[in-house]
Amino acid sequence: MAEAANGNGSRSSKRSRRSRRKNPDGTMTLIEHIYEFRRRLGWAVVFVVIGAIFGFIWFGQRFGPIPSLGDIMTHPYCAIPASQRFGGETGCRLLQTVPFEVFMLRLKVGVAAGAVLLSPAWLYQLWAFIAPGLYAKERKYALTFVGFASVLFAAGAVLAYLLVPHALALLAGFGQDQFVTALTGDKYISFILSLLVIFGVSFELPLLVVMLNRVGVLKYQQLKKWRRGIVFALFVFAAFATPGSDPFSMLGLAAALTLLFEISIQIARFHDRKLDRVRQDEGWDQLADDEAAPFHYTPSTADGEEPAAQKPASGRGGSTDDIT
Repeated sequence: MAEAANGNGSRSSKRSRRSRRKNPDGTMTLIEHIYEFRRRLGWAVVFVVIGAIFGFIWFGQRFGPIPSLGDIMTHPYCAIPASQRFGGETGCRLLQTVPFEVFMLRLKVGVAAGAVLLSPAWLYQLWAFIAPGLYAKERKYALTFVGFASVLFAAGAVLAYLLVPHALALLAGFGQDQFVTALTGDKYISFILSLLVIFGVSFELPLLVVMLNRVGVLKYQQLKKWRRGIVFALFVFAAFATPGSDPFSMLGLAAALTLLFEISIQIARFHDRKLDRVRQDEGWDQLADDEAAPFHYTPSTADGEEPAAQKPASGRGGSTDDIT
């Protein structure tokens, strides 16, 4: 009993040391970092599994006015004129060519939908692991970046979903009355998911431009000089990135990226103007090449507070430890 009590006490002390309330600055040994990473990763996997189960059930189940996930995925295909799709007026159905294909597709779509719906839960686990090692200013920038990245990814996915029915109708219309569009479930679902991901990831490009401008890598003058070449590159990228190479998806993606890129250029323009005014007010441009800039290098803690006076290390072992 005593050994069990000692074991429980040891585990309790380890959890106490890993707790952010007991250890607000996030300093841990390497082993504690590994334990913390394992714990956060385990919870993230649990949330993804829960989301996958919910998505699997949602695929064939309506929740009040919310249509089922299967209806949402097949809506672009059902938007094709009845005379040009498999099933005609009786309905729109996809083809299953191998056993268990529907089960695997339902599982794939359920995992994707569940991961998106419960993304705040598992992303929080990732944030809770890395946040203690960031300064207060870095935390603010990271949260801002993640917030805008999530909104842009969602906007790109929504745009792709709105364009897919028009693209499918256009492609199916080339066959007129001589062909019927009968799509297999595997290829159709893969087409929809890949288009959503491509549009979502592509919409992160303007955010990347803004962040590079914030850290001083890209200037407004450089972006202005490269504007025509970058716009041309965006159209080429859209032509290669959109599956099926249909003009609706390509033009929609290229036009949206061009608009967002122009917005990012204007944001960089205002940011650089603000920096120029600061340089003039501080007199940085009048400094000689061998003269030090009037910067203040005052260190701060992870919470943005002024550091306390450091006491000399004492005890056996000196100042060498395994704190990371």
